[in-house]
Amino acid sequence: MPLGLIGIKIGMTQVYDTNGQVEPVTVLQLGPCPILQVRTLELDGYHAVQIGFKDKPRSKATRAERGHVSSELTSKRRVKMAASGTAVTKKADCEPQRYVREFRLEAAPTVAVGEKLDVNGIFASVKMVDVIGTSKGRGYSGVMKRHGFSGMPAAHGAKKVHREAGSTGSMASQRGSGRPKKGLSRAGQYGNTRVTARGLTLVSLDLENNLMLVRGCVPGPNGGMVMVRPTNVKR
Repeated sequence: MPLGLIGIKIGMTQVYDTNGQVEPVTVLQLGPCPILQVRTLELDGYHAVQIGFKDKPRSKATRAERGHVSSELTSKRRVKMAASGTAVTKKADCEPQRYVREFRLEAAPTVAVGEKLDVNGIFASVKMVDVIGTSKGRGYSGVMKRHGFSGMPAAHGAKKVHREAGSTGSMASQRGSGRPKKGLSRAGQYGNTRVTARGLTLVSLDLENNLMLVRGCVPGPNGGMVMVRPTNVKR
């Protein structure tokens, strides 16, 4: 996974391209994101960069959240490490962050703790991106809404079964003992899952306001948290 940014989904609108054609775009506000921690293969077993987004009031942050970003907050562990001569992990020295996420990397990162990432530094020469978000939760839904079933006949004696799934007990859907196979399309929880929209075209960047415009729709509601990274789709 390449290094990306955290942000929020502002909403959808339309813009005109250089040929005068209308482009449906989603506006994303990304960063600036301070680097909170750099994970290495020697210490953590993998390469990754942990970043944050949006300052969180200290009155609402736990001591662990404040100590994760501040070197001024002392603890018994830090005192023992300093007394024994062990190097203390560097902190970002910023406010506690509301959203904290990691981007795993294949090689050792070239950034350091305390730096701030923005759209200009990450996506200046990128043409397509992947957007990761949480889809809208629709609760417990039936098969027509969840899977697009056509329902039962609305005439010829059908009574109060118009939105039912129909027969589910055929031998083709069972596994020998009368029990249905796992993974069949049934009613249940719909939405509220992690969704990745891959290969979205990056239309433009607003460096002054930390905005990104991508073509098409993005999973999640307006105001929802998203992760954006350069795409790994090969075309």
